[in-house]
Amino acid sequence: MAWFILAIAGVLEVVWAFSMKKSAGFTLLTPTLVTFLAAAASFILLSLSMRTLPLGTAYTIWTGIGAIGAFAVGVAVLGEAVTPGRLIAAVLIISGIVVMKMSEG
Repeated sequence: MAWFILAIAGVLEVVWAFSMKKSAGFTLLTPTLVTFLAAAASFILLSLSMRTLPLGTAYTIWTGIGAIGAFAVGVAVLGEAVTPGRLIAAVLIISGIVVMKMSEG
């Protein structure tokens, strides 16, 4: 169950990052509210997952999901550039997540 909670926390990290971008520096009410609610929920779920998962594993995977998710949303929704360097970075992040998960004792 901790892994499922951690995955939801990671998805919520992507939600708050995207809504923060759409908030125009916290000048638009709805995306600002979504940002703060999603961030709070993400932190709460992360803390719940850490009841059973190691700190290093949970935090690394949470930030990795957020980084890759934000990159994907940026490309798919916001039209951000896909460059070889950004793709290599994404692959390295995913590789790190896989190794961290496989190394969890």
